[in-house]
Amino acid sequence: MSLSHVNPPDLGTPSGFSHAVVGEGRIVFLAGQTALSPEGVIVGDGVVEQFERALTSILTSLRAAGGGPEHLASLTIYIVDMEDYKSHGREIGAVWRRLIGRNYPAMAGIGVSRLWDIEALVEVQGFAVIPPAADSV
Repeated sequence: MSLSHVNPPDLGTPSGFSHAVVGEGRIVFLAGQTALSPEGVIVGDGVVEQFERALTSILTSLRAAGGGPEHLASLTIYIVDMEDYKSHGREIGAVWRRLIGRNYPAMAGIGVSRLWDIEALVEVQGFAVIPPAADSV
């Protein structure tokens, strides 16, 4: 594995993220993804559906670059309505586990007043580290 998760006991036990991730290999920068459809419109009525679409798009880009969910080193989630996002935490966690499993990269959730597309409720951006043995692109 090219990634090592570092969670110092001095910082407390993380839940749903890692404090730090150390990686060795090819770095893939993943552009911010919203719930944008191939037709260029935001789809999904709520934050859970939009989160799933955005995370799926991130994973699609990562797979196209030769990696998988296990190679995610860091994600930033931009959230328009933090209270709405938090109130759907269990459902968002279920989406995460279904798409990624129990791998938790270094993460940040940042509240924003709006995103590029006004209908977008969430945007996911990140980077991955693909180990040299997995390099196929």
